[in-house]
Amino acid sequence: MTIEYWGAAIGQEKSVAIFNAAHKDVQIKYTQISAGSAGGYSKMLNAVQAGNAPCLGQISFDTIPSFAASGSLEDITKYAEGSKDQYSPVAWQLSSLGGNVYGIPVGLGPMALYYRADLFQQYGIEVPKTWDEFQADAEKVKAKDPAAYLATFPLNTYDLGALSQQAGAQWFSTADDAWKVSLNDDPSKKVAKYWQGLADKKLVVPEPAFDQAWYTNLQSGRILSYVSAAWTGALLEKNAPGLKGKMAVAPMPQWKEGEKVSGNRGGGSVSVLKGCKNPKEATEAAVWMTTNAESVTSLINDTGIYPAAISGQKLPALTAGSDFFINSDKTAEIFSTAASNIPEQWVWGPNMTSLQPKLNDGLKVIGSGQGTISELLDTLQKSTIADLKSQGLSVKE
Repeated sequence: MTIEYWGAAIGQEKSVAIFNAAHKDVQIKYTQISAGSAGGYSKMLNAVQAGNAPCLGQISFDTIPSFAASGSLEDITKYAEGSKDQYSPVAWQLSSLGGNVYGIPVGLGPMALYYRADLFQQYGIEVPKTWDEFQADAEKVKAKDPAAYLATFPLNTYDLGALSQQAGAQWFSTADDAWKVSLNDDPSKKVAKYWQGLADKKLVVPEPAFDQAWYTNLQSGRILSYVSAAWTGALLEKNAPGLKGKMAVAPMPQWKEGEKVSGNRGGGSVSVLKGCKNPKEATEAAVWMTTNAESVTSLINDTGIYPAAISGQKLPALTAGSDFFINSDKTAEIFSTAASNIPEQWVWGPNMTSLQPKLNDGLKVIGSGQGTISELLDTLQKSTIADLKSQGLSVKE
């Protein structure tokens, strides 16, 4: 039996080769496709409609509800439920909707603070344990060097989403076959007010992370830190080699001192696309690739994921750390603690393909000094409800 699998992550074919070498009756035929936003998702959806889709597809957590709502995914609950305890609870939640399972989790994005340890020492600032301390540090940096910034302003959906999730927000939820939209709930407004305050005082810089200019600014010392996911470390090593021995990782700042709450940025699943003739075998293959030690080690090394499988988070590929960071002996524990302290209530909505660009564009405008995050969330709250209704979805207001 041959199971087709379409994915966009570079290096994923090595995990597939490991699976094929270990199995005789089931083989996976892997095809590299463009990233979802670059046409990969459209290719999958078109294939589903044409009736010639692969059995497996790589889909990010935020896109699973859209695929499920359009009827493009198989409900694999009866094949997958026995594997639930092998994965981080939040990863399983993000792969499910309304109690039904629509994907096998691959990677997760627990958040922490990446910071220039050498410059923190130079500026005489302590690693912030709370968001109040984070603001105080930002003020000290600005006072000592008006051209430097502690961090960047969250200019995209995933940063703002993870920060809001940590605060207890729940942008979407489902009940009684209806969607509830809460983009402007109290926790989200708290996060919005906080970052708006930093932006208004010019304590954070409105420049997009992961651009080449951003890597340059980190290396030059213009930007001192960034709150981001576990997979960010590999990107820093590749794109900002001048930071080796200067960077460190610390737990994400907290709203209440002593807590350990994190957020999730990124990650995704291997889902079974509608029309798959062998959904049981496809599900089992996805579980094997995301839990087998050799396969997950390959995914860590070759694709840069932080494993959603609990056993994967204990593999030497993660726990050995990297000498890129001066506290490499502590990074694995920091992210492991973060992964186990991500709030599980978070659900992405079924309209993220349209909401994401609206939120991203709005945040860029706010970064330029026009409007506020709170106003943007209020506007998107209304337009999202209208959007879901226009899709024929039930909305509970």
